[in-house]
Amino acid sequence: MKWTDKTWTQIEPIYQKIIKMPFIEELQKGTLPLEKFQFYMRQDSFYLENFARSLALIGARAHRVSHALDFIRFAEGAIVVEKALHDSYFQEFGLSQRGSIEPTTHHYINFLKSTSALDQVEMAMAAVLPCFWIYQEVGDSIYKNQLSEDNPYQKWIDTYAGKEFKELVIKAINICDSVAENCTPQQQERMTQAFVEASKLEFMFWDSAYQLKTWD
Repeated sequence: MKWTDKTWTQIEPIYQKIIKMPFIEELQKGTLPLEKFQFYMRQDSFYLENFARSLALIGARAHRVSHALDFIRFAEGAIVVEKALHDSYFQEFGLSQRGSIEPTTHHYINFLKSTSALDQVEMAMAAVLPCFWIYQEVGDSIYKNQLSEDNPYQKWIDTYAGKEFKELVIKAINICDSVAENCTPQQQERMTQAFVEASKLEFMFWDSAYQLKTWD
């Protein structure tokens, strides 16, 4: 069994909680309050910028040239392609400023950057994978179960349920499986721990947007 197959089984309960959480269910229905989506977009803008930096760090540290190129392209995609989505939503929903980085976002981006810079590069690859994989699974789930054809968040849904994003996810999964094959069982376990931690942070990120959690 591939590393990613074994690892996904460990976060399946987290994923099930994600697709049933109010933020995702209301996003799917198109009933998510605008204030909560605006909060999410502001925080995701900060996250996206630092996610790209983490990807670039991993690219610089990757052992294989092909993996280095892939992660540099992932970083470029995070900045260029997804930033265009954010910019259009900022304009469409009347957002002029990002505000400040709130607690969950702060924790998540620092987890990714510290892992990408200081830990084994295979661990770093595992840590960024949930942002690819879970988003694609959530996007597919929402797309398949939509009840409304007039969803104000349709552009977001189409992005993460789209063919181009799925191709990136498959590539990221294959890279992690490839590097895991050359790791010891102990190293694979550390990869799994990083993947599980990042998956928990994915849940927290959406939940914090729904709860509008800010610094006390």
